Amino acid sequence: MHQRKPEWLKIKLTTDENFKDIKKMMRGKTLHTVCEEAKCPNIFECWSNRTATFMINGSICTRGCRFCAVTTGLPTELDLQEAEKVAETAEQMGLKHAVVTAVARDDLKDGGASVFAETIRAIRNRTPLCSVEVLIPDFQGNWGALKVVLDANPNILNHNIETVERLSDRVRSKAKYPRSLELLKVSKQMAPKIPTKSSIMIGVGETYDEILQTMQDLRNVDVNILTIGQYLQPTKKHLKVEKFWHPDEFAKLKEEGVRMGFDHVESGPLVRSSYHAHEQGQAAGRI
Repeated sequence: MHQRKPEWLKIKLTTDENFKDIKKMMRGKTLHTVCEEAKCPNIFECWSNRTATFMINGSICTRGCRFCAVTTGLPTELDLQEAEKVAETAEQMGLKHAVVTAVARDDLKDGGASVFAETIRAIRNRTPLCSVEVLIPDFQGNWGALKVVLDANPNILNHNIETVERLSDRVRSKAKYPRSLELLKVSKQMAPKIPTKSSIMIGVGETYDEILQTMQDLRNVDVNILTIGQYLQPTKKHLKVEKFWHPDEFAKLKEEGVRMGFDHVESGPLVRSSYHAHEQGQAAGRI
């Protein structure tokens, strides 16, 4: 049976001039944002505040994760000007912190790592004072590809664990729980000074103890920043919401995370990996 959203998940829709301006800017440069592609509930707030998460390597993902609204299929050719377009838009938006993510490109030898590196450098070239956070796929365990991204020296390296180990194979496509932990661990070994970040979405059938175990698993590989948010079913084809966790439960998870030793924990029903990313980095003392 379909569950009705509780009051705390009601969102105010605001399409002011900033929102319209950002939309026009993205269309003009044929850029993609995870805000739109993943049907993020915070798009109205973020775009109105002139923040957006760029999605590179095209808009078609080679994976079909059962929680994600991004289009799955056979990707088109890469836009060789994409990195420069993102950098130009970040400059026009006056960003202090840019978040760059991507679709999974298992069809590419390096999984799209080189485009991440190009984008980081392009943003730095145009806006040297803008910090850059990247949210990367697992590159199918290709640590050479990971090194390409780390060598471009992002301010924060983010890779989402997404869910607890028991549910990982059902929720995610091709991604493996141990491999995600390994990526975060290897990142720290390769570049100890680059802070790492990960995210858990809850409401797909996990228990409270399983959430705590996932948090501890992330701490065990020295993840610095953690975000925890409520899963929302983007379409009827996707996983159903098993539970709407209460804001008080999110607050309790934040307390547990702080106790575990994360530099910063952002935990709440509408929290997403890149939601208030700049503030998260600052709160953690990492940017």
